[in-house]
Amino acid sequence: MAQVEASVAPGKHAAALAALAQPEAGLTPAMLVERARAMRPLLREQQEASDQRGYYSDEIHQAIARNGFYRILQPKLFGGYEMDFVTFAKVIMEISQGHPSSGWCYTLAASHALLVGSHWSEEAQRELFGPTGDFRSPHRAAPAGTFRRVDGGFTVSGVWSYSSGVPVSTHFIGGGLIPGPDGKPRMVNFVVPREKFTILQDWGGGAALGMEGSGSHSVKLTDVFVPDRHFTSWNVLLTLDDFSEGTPGTRLHGNPMYLGVVGGAYHTTFGAMLTGTARAALEEYEDIIRTKKVLGNPNMLRMNDPEHQRAFGKAMALTDTAEAATLAAAQMYMDQCNRWAEDGTPVMPADTLKLWSLAQQASLLACDAVELLFHTGGATAANRGQKLQRYFRDVQMYRVHPSSQPVVGTLRGQAQLGLPVAFGSPPGD
Repeated sequence: MAQVEASVAPGKHAAALAALAQPEAGLTPAMLVERARAMRPLLREQQEASDQRGYYSDEIHQAIARNGFYRILQPKLFGGYEMDFVTFAKVIMEISQGHPSSGWCYTLAASHALLVGSHWSEEAQRELFGPTGDFRSPHRAAPAGTFRRVDGGFTVSGVWSYSSGVPVSTHFIGGGLIPGPDGKPRMVNFVVPREKFTILQDWGGGAALGMEGSGSHSVKLTDVFVPDRHFTSWNVLLTLDDFSEGTPGTRLHGNPMYLGVVGGAYHTTFGAMLTGTARAALEEYEDIIRTKKVLGNPNMLRMNDPEHQRAFGKAMALTDTAEAATLAAAQMYMDQCNRWAEDGTPVMPADTLKLWSLAQQASLLACDAVELLFHTGGATAANRGQKLQRYFRDVQMYRVHPSSQPVVGTLRGQAQLGLPVAFGSPPGD
């Protein structure tokens, strides 16, 4: 369809734009994954310190930046590598295997370049990605705060909790409610740079059960002016209002990935984080059963005990399935975007919820694997400071996260049956 092809090809103006230089030309997906794998020892070494601090160290942050991980989904026009969600998921798995909550912190800081690259105007993207392409931001989607209309924008005040990744970020994306053209409240997203908000010290050091190094601090804004061009509609989670012209991102970057129906893609990142957590737990469990004896039988290592063998084998199968489902879901997002580019097929709520529910089941399987290993890992594995205990606590934070709740099944059933999808307020990051 000519109209759709035009909507994903850069216009004459966009084609003539000078792109920011990538920090490392020639970087490949395989190189990124291998670099992430090589970071595991450093991440492991600093697990406890990161949990106490609430986020990873500047040493880790600089290594992540130097290796190109923050720019995986960022548009090439603004110095990014513009790779696909499958590559991003694989890198998340490797970092999370080194330290799950560092994986969470990294992911929620790095993933939202796709959101901005999809839905903000060219002018706003140039401002937000800046002259060097240095951009990282959490996205606290649940609406909060107060918005007072002023000339050219809004003055914004409020507190947005659980802003995962904010300590290592350059910006903050928040959700809010402002009056629409009809006077009724409408949901929006807005972006503010780091110098305009305060990070509250309410995360890490035992403030939560798990994922203590995820940087899930609250963000406070006090009478911050946000220009109109730094706002966009929130209605991008399950579908778009109109697919005929694509999005600012598909028109500017010529890549259907920037269609940016983010609900499904966002949830694949949880599958990646939790698969990495399960891999870390498998490593720890294998070390335990190879070195410790069976209770009541000092002559038998646990690795020779059928019950421990069974638990280990089942956990491996659960983790392998979680990984396969996560990568399939990540590819599904790319396929949905490419299908729209090829023939104009919109991404409907049923499509997004199929992806979301697949990613959710992957995450739950990974949680099951970690819990099985913890329950059979012996009493000492429950001691504070033990890695298996940390990983068990970490997966509980997904169990209570809005994205893991049974309502996802209800929503998918509604979509399949042709009923209105009764989705209320958005899930938080």
